[in-house]
Amino acid sequence: MARYIFRRILMAIPVVFLIVLATFVLVHAMPGGPFDAVGTKAMPEKIRVILERRYGLDQPLYKQFGAYVWNLLHGDLGPLFRRQSQTVNDIVAQTFPVSIQLGSLSILVGFAFGIPIGIIAALNHNTVIDYIVTFMAVITRSIPSLVLGPFLILIFGVKFDILPIAFWGADPPFVLGFLPHPTKEFWLHAVMPVFSLGTGMAAGIARLTRAGLLDVLSSDYIRTARAKGLHERAIIIVHALKNSLIPVVTILGPLLAAAVTGSFITEQIFALNGMGRNFVNSIGQREYFLQTSLVLIYGILLVSGNLLVDIMYAWVDPRIRYD
Repeated sequence: MARYIFRRILMAIPVVFLIVLATFVLVHAMPGGPFDAVGTKAMPEKIRVILERRYGLDQPLYKQFGAYVWNLLHGDLGPLFRRQSQTVNDIVAQTFPVSIQLGSLSILVGFAFGIPIGIIAALNHNTVIDYIVTFMAVITRSIPSLVLGPFLILIFGVKFDILPIAFWGADPPFVLGFLPHPTKEFWLHAVMPVFSLGTGMAAGIARLTRAGLLDVLSSDYIRTARAKGLHERAIIIVHALKNSLIPVVTILGPLLAAAVTGSFITEQIFALNGMGRNFVNSIGQREYFLQTSLVLIYGILLVSGNLLVDIMYAWVDPRIRYD
């Protein structure tokens, strides 16, 4: 297993490099530049030339990319054009903890609700319970956070006024993205955005769990276990459940990366200072280094998530071997 992990890490290096290269080229290919205008007033030509020279934007694209990669290897993600008192490192340090908290809690909600609901639906196949669960899963999956978020704000934030409607109730310092001792304020602020993002995940996980468990329950070794007189609960928990979770484990890697860095809409709706919201704002401001660095973080998380999935395969299905 250690040899396999080492090989996967080596294979991930050119993948991450290509992600950085493609993103860097594409963001520079967008029309306009960071100094073409400030607000509604055009910037004087001389000042624009000076600023472009200061940040190396007057150099050929390959030289700009080489300088960016060199700085990246030294831990420097680059400067900000519009907020010169800060760097991309500062933005990532401020926003990554919020995004990872939101994404991780949403995934926990998705698995905590999705797996039990999927099991209940599979064990009551073709009954009223199965039809209700499947219908609710489809409806929940069909409601995007763009609709669910404002609805939650209207009901629980405006009408009943029991939950805060904006911002993230956590103050530094963070420990690996999480507060050492989450406060009541933290949980009150987290309820609506986490529920808004996690319900769609729960619906998708429930459908995968149901389909996987139904497929496993029709296998020969399950019929053999029943013929031997094993208790139905032991058959489900010991023999069927782990194998049925393989499709769920498969989506864990992309789900983790998407939840941590892809919650653009949710962060916008609830005014959360996360990476997704800053990425959306950076597009209009032509913050080249910020866009490239955030996509780089997403790529690293995606590669890491897929590696985690491969490792979990060996735990879920002992027949899988990598060495």
